[in-house]
Amino acid sequence: MSSSQSSYVTLISSDGFEFIVRRESACVAGPIKRMLDPTSNFAEAVSGRCVFSNISGAILEIVCEYLYFNEKTKDEIDVPDMDFPSELCLELLMAADFLQ
Repeated sequence: MSSSQSSYVTLISSDGFEFIVRRESACVAGPIKRMLDPTSNFAEAVSGRCVFSNISGAILEIVCEYLYFNEKTKDEIDVPDMDFPSELCLELLMAADFLQ
């Protein structure tokens, strides 16, 4: 990480909710990592703000929780499941597919 890059980035949902997460955690997701890559010519790499026009705030909040959950449990063998409302399963699956 260069000295001009912040340790935190902002992920913005389609309905305008903003989530400030550690850059290292956010970069677990491939598309976010590519958007924030300083060698790319993406505006997100300069601003540190990623807008997801296809992900709602409720879903992006769970995605952010997962990013930290993943970082916290990456070295564990028996990782417990995350809890989230079952009615959000389809939207979460679509977000996970987009962010893999």
